[in-house]
Amino acid sequence: MNIHSDTVKQGRKLQQVLEGARAVFLQHGFEGASVDDIAKSANVSKATLYSYFPDKRILFMEVAKAECLRQEEMTDEMIRANAGPREALTMAADRMIRLFVSPFGRNVFRVCVGEAERFPELGREFWESGPDRVRSKMIEYFNGSISRGELEIDDCELAADQFVELCKADLFSKLVFGIQDSFSDAEIERIVKGAVDTFLARYGAGQNAVSPAAE
Repeated sequence: MNIHSDTVKQGRKLQQVLEGARAVFLQHGFEGASVDDIAKSANVSKATLYSYFPDKRILFMEVAKAECLRQEEMTDEMIRANAGPREALTMAADRMIRLFVSPFGRNVFRVCVGEAERFPELGREFWESGPDRVRSKMIEYFNGSISRGELEIDDCELAADQFVELCKADLFSKLVFGIQDSFSDAEIERIVKGAVDTFLARYGAGQNAVSPAAE
């Protein structure tokens, strides 16, 4: 079964259903979320819920895509603001990491990995609707920065992927292996600074490659 947005019925209670489902998925995860609990949380009947989402996987992916949209909007802000690389990348890294370590971010990752063999379209749909779109926005920003002489990058696609991986350092592995499930602002800020400093040390032009602490 393919999962596409055009399979989702539009109607006045759609947002209500999505908000109710988000609350239940956050609390119980994909497997633990029952249709009864989702309907109750959304304050709709099971019949209404099924009229919008006949498959729980479709509902989960719609909720996941809404979360991805927030990240994409953040990246749009970064491009529109025309901020310098250090400011823009710091903002992007902070929001990206907070999404990675959030309960919802963890649930999305676990569901996509756990269901990948049976339902490979889940991971594909999530990638196309979220990370891949954010990646494209980052590449767009990099190209603008290159034209302004702020960054020196030969392969913007690779650079975008590298930046995401830098933002996963330390924290992501601890999440995946269940070593730690929450992180302080100080722990997140440490990874943000390290990611930005490392990226600019490799791709920054002139003063952008220098950390403020080193000046």
